[in-house]
Amino acid sequence: MPFIDTKTNVTVTKEKETQIKERLGKAISIIPGKSESWLMVAVQGDVPMYFRGDDSQPVAFVEVKIFGNASPDVYNKMTAELTSIYGDVLGVAPDHMYIRYFGSSDWGWNGSNF
Repeated sequence: MPFIDTKTNVTVTKEKETQIKERLGKAISIIPGKSESWLMVAVQGDVPMYFRGDDSQPVAFVEVKIFGNASPDVYNKMTAELTSIYGDVLGVAPDHMYIRYFGSSDWGWNGSNF
């Protein structure tokens, strides 16, 4: 039940959106027990965003929400992979990106909770 939500000030073409979705689909397996078959992705481009008071550079805010939790080591590996994905596809420098992880045991799906 992972959900990866991306907000960026970069224009995200359909091609870039597809690249991000495909790479996130592979990357999610870094987190034990997670796979693309349960992954939901949202990508919002052209969002007015400022980092350090400046909006002239590509920036991104990425939230990774999962059912359960993972270890800090797993999150570190995931951060490295996400940094690579958003750098390669959108040109966002590692120091212009925040990644936030949320783990929860309260998830609903298909009319009930897990």
